[in-house]
Amino acid sequence: MSENKTDVPYGTLDLLILKTLATMGPMHGYRIARRIEQVAEDLLRLNQGTIYPALMRLEQQGRIRAEWGISETKRKVKFYSLTRAGAKQLTVEVANWERATALVTRFLEGES
Repeated sequence: MSENKTDVPYGTLDLLILKTLATMGPMHGYRIARRIEQVAEDLLRLNQGTIYPALMRLEQQGRIRAEWGISETKRKVKFYSLTRAGAKQLTVEVANWERATALVTRFLEGES
């Protein structure tokens, strides 16, 4: 990543993937990565070494499922979708993120 790109705090990528699938529906890995970058307004750059291990981990945890399909470019790819357990975990992750950011905000606003 260049100096202009933002590093994703550990654990945040899972939240971004789950939220993307909850919002957009089933997508293949490349499309998920590009959508996250688009929403981040290109402040973030995801590569295969970042996105695919996270997808594999989420699949092993039962939070997403993968099915083979054909992409818009006629290639055989895995399409990922959110499971019921993934939707529940997304709610937990959002709550955790909101608590953590509220804590940091308190410190930043208190330090004048």
